[in-house]
Amino acid sequence: MRRIVGRPRRAVQRELRAAARDVNAGMLFSNLIMYFIILTAGATLHPAGVTNVQTAEQAATALRPVAGDAAALLFTIGLVGTGMLGVPVLAGSAAYAIAEAAAWRAGMDERVHNARQFYGVIAVAMIVGMMLNFAHVNAIKLLIGSAVINGLLAPPLIAIVLVVCNNDKIMGTHRNRRTLNILGGLGVGMMTIAAVALVVSWFSS
Repeated sequence: MRRIVGRPRRAVQRELRAAARDVNAGMLFSNLIMYFIILTAGATLHPAGVTNVQTAEQAATALRPVAGDAAALLFTIGLVGTGMLGVPVLAGSAAYAIAEAAAWRAGMDERVHNARQFYGVIAVAMIVGMMLNFAHVNAIKLLIGSAVINGLLAPPLIAIVLVVCNNDKIMGTHRNRRTLNILGGLGVGMMTIAAVALVVSWFSS
């Protein structure tokens, strides 16, 4: 917000449009990739009786019908590439969130001495990740656990975002349109049902 205040309106609008295109493209391709990962794993692992993936080696077997003996190598290359893209993004997003909440100076274009806390959070996140790896913590379980936490937290957080987006004092002329409110409400409803069903399954199993 501090970067937007005082800047030319056209420049801000241009950046917002570029950000919207970036988010839309990212959501499209990430969901397509997710769909094909689920499809491939379901079509190969489930018929083989693998329904509880615990290691990266087990996950790599999903590529065996396509890649043969090179499945493990192909999976490793994909995993390393994803890590090189994902780790900085995840660490950076955590740093941005904490910096905004604490009103710290933040930004990848900032010099280290101007945003020490921001870069400190990134460094701590990276170090903790490496420590978990050397401690031989099961990465698959961590992924599942983080996904469950995200799924449980998403409905109330999206609801809060919808409330903010419909506040005239905050959004002004950029207040949410009815279509976005309907889609957002449907998303919150479906995710809430899924979260409640998950919690119920814990107690009924």
